[in-house]
Amino acid sequence: MVLKVFFPSCCSSAESGILIGRWISEQNSAVILAVVHFPFIPAQVKQYLSEVQRVTKVSVSVLGSWSNSKQEKEESLSEFLEDLGTIFSHEPWIQISKEGDSNFWSCSTLQKHSNNPKEEEIILVYYDQRKVMLSHLHPPLDTAASTDHQADDASKLAAIFDTVAKSKVLFMTDRYDDGPIKLTHWQSDGVEASIIMELMKQASVPACMLLTFLLSLISGICRSRVLKFWPLSFLWSKLSTCEQLGHRLQHLQVISSNKKAQNQTQLMRKANIFVSLLVDVALGILLMSWLYRKNRIGHLADTLIPVADHVAEELQDLLQWLMGAPAGLKMNRALDQVLGRFFLYHIHLWISYIHLMSPFIEMILWYVGLSACLGLTVALCILSDIIALLTFHIYCFYVYGARLYCLKIYGLSSLWRLFRGKKWNVLRQRVDSCSYDLDQLFIGTLLFTILLFLLPTTALYYLVFTLLRLLVVIVQGLIHLLVDLIDSLPLYSIILRLCRSYRLAAGVKFRVLEQQDGKPLRLLMQINPLSYGSVVHTYRLPTYSCYPKDTWTSLCKKLFLGELIYPWKHKGEKQD
Repeated sequence: MVLKVFFPSCCSSAESGILIGRWISEQNSAVILAVVHFPFIPAQVKQYLSEVQRVTKVSVSVLGSWSNSKQEKEESLSEFLEDLGTIFSHEPWIQISKEGDSNFWSCSTLQKHSNNPKEEEIILVYYDQRKVMLSHLHPPLDTAASTDHQADDASKLAAIFDTVAKSKVLFMTDRYDDGPIKLTHWQSDGVEASIIMELMKQASVPACMLLTFLLSLISGICRSRVLKFWPLSFLWSKLSTCEQLGHRLQHLQVISSNKKAQNQTQLMRKANIFVSLLVDVALGILLMSWLYRKNRIGHLADTLIPVADHVAEELQDLLQWLMGAPAGLKMNRALDQVLGRFFLYHIHLWISYIHLMSPFIEMILWYVGLSACLGLTVALCILSDIIALLTFHIYCFYVYGARLYCLKIYGLSSLWRLFRGKKWNVLRQRVDSCSYDLDQLFIGTLLFTILLFLLPTTALYYLVFTLLRLLVVIVQGLIHLLVDLIDSLPLYSIILRLCRSYRLAAGVKFRVLEQQDGKPLRLLMQINPLSYGSVVHTYRLPTYSCYPKDTWTSLCKKLFLGELIYPWKHKGEKQD
């Protein structure tokens, strides 16, 4: 049977002593964590290891001996190392020795309490203790495609990573301590510390307390009964700016919470939310500084009114074209004139409203620009709401045309069932047979003929205003896609993958260092980082969506039947 010994590369130059670590009997593997140097008292070592086991819940024990001599090994030292196996009584007792500057180490096992000792093939695996301790091993994303062998290998690696990660208490003792036990591990030269980081940690406590108090105050105001009255509740539930503010408020509550993260996933989520908020506010401040430089707010306000007038003039020309003979089509003259004048009157009202608000537009834009300090996403949501308000007349035209077209489509379908002697049963939600008299058939024929000949005129107006509505929806959709990208992108995880890729481990790979007959095979364990796509898929933050996600089939069906597309409804609510 093959015995695998995972040896930390930082202990290669350690002085002679005993090896402490964890024995994994299921894998016939030994994970070496540190080296205890001579001189030491065995009773104190056992007491120290029992305290480490109580804190870390890891069965840490003495696994063997380590000998590092630049000269030829003395016989007395060899006998002393062998006698340690009777004191600590671990089976098998691992003996690793390094002689001089030789690249090949000798590694053997002693089984004193076994009746039939067998020679085992030993594989010595070097690993970077610091990287393994700080890394988080991710399971394979496609669990359905992974085989049982791959899942078994992943569980074996997880046991090794988990052993090193839980032994942080062991690594807090360095060789400069005043205690009787001197250890060598990755942090044996002392704990590295930064004065700036320590000051930030001290300052973060009162800052988090103040932020928690402010957030609780804001949350109390948001949950008050004042916002439940009709005008305020309507605005809070329909405007995307309010939804984004509520979303960011939840993020602030998560990162300011004094509750400690229970696992790596919650810790990464908090870090991703913090970096996302930081980047969002930084981009918003840059946008605000650009807007208020060189009087760009005034230039934008001066440009907005002519653009609105130009759009209204184009709509008037479009309606005049529809009231004539568009594309050579012969329309119903009376209905065409009624619909055209109706929509022209709405455009006239809209132009009057825009010119009435023109003196206040610059002041409104000036205060709106200040909201960019809350983040770029809030500024983009305000832009989306402004587009919705400026194109409200197009939305009204689309609703009028869609309702009229939908009424005629459902009327024609109902009258078509009348010709076939059927009707729609509302209670049973099905089509049943029905007998009609002569008067009902005559009136149905007249109504069907009228609706059929008026349908082309209505359908043309519906088609034109639907295309305009779709154009507005596409622009708003692109804005919300950008908002969702900023909200959901795990920036901290991506930066961590770029700078310290070993922190996000997808697996390991082994590289053969050297091999010689009669010597153990030496391998180097290296960490395979997660791919960038897997990082985004694993740590992507949840977002909200202002619009329900319809499939292309349902969208085409709604367009054909005249149902409203993308109304001001939130995901999960029932549409009209």
